[in-house]
Amino acid sequence: MAPQPLTQAETADLLVVPALAESDPSALLDHVGGAASRSVRDLIARTRERGTTIASACAGTFLLAEAGILDGLRATTTWWLSPAFRARYPNVTLDHSQMVITCDGVTTAGAAFGHIDLALAIVRASSPALADLVARYLVVDERPSQAAYVIPSALAQSDPTVAAFERWAREHLAEPLSVPDAAKAIGVSERTLQRAVQRTVGNSPIRFVQDLRIERASHLLRTTDMSLEVIARKVGYEHPNTLRVLLRERTGKTTTALRGK
Repeated sequence: MAPQPLTQAETADLLVVPALAESDPSALLDHVGGAASRSVRDLIARTRERGTTIASACAGTFLLAEAGILDGLRATTTWWLSPAFRARYPNVTLDHSQMVITCDGVTTAGAAFGHIDLALAIVRASSPALADLVARYLVVDERPSQAAYVIPSALAQSDPTVAAFERWAREHLAEPLSVPDAAKAIGVSERTLQRAVQRTVGNSPIRFVQDLRIERASHLLRTTDMSLEVIARKVGYEHPNTLRVLLRERTGKTTTALRGK
């Protein structure tokens, strides 16, 4: 079906909400909650009430959430806007474990190039064979998750407590993690630290430190000839196999692939 103008969208079989050309979280939230986007929010809500399939990616998912159609559902958005999304829409379960998430007739996708994944997911819903053919023509590899692309430090800067924790953790990556010690070092309670990390990055402090360790280990694998045993010790793992398994889980790549060999 050909794309329809906004005035004809009431009878559409599929509503795809485009992303917004706004990278600043505050400005983005002002726009999606303001008068300028009211007609779009109302259209999204009416379309949802009719049971029509709705899809969006990147910052466009904010409009879906602002319209209230993501409450109680799993969804995803561009990873670096996730702190703002979590704070604004606590009733939405934000999930970065998949690049594209379909939940109860609403499909959302990740960061900017997630629009490609979103488009392929829409095609695949009708014809998996056609989606695979299109992917081959476009030379698009499967990217099941945004996790491998997340930059922990970028997320941490959204909250001063998390930023301080990140700095402390990077200085102690080779040591056993102690959340109480970390909280004491940055001058907050353990509970405050746990809440701040969960609110900002959607994970526990221990999981966040794991992300930092994986990021550092991946960098060392790409840029040095250090053995996996040495790298494992540098990022706080006694056994290299523990690091090997975590690298595969988080990046989807083997240590050999990360070295580029």
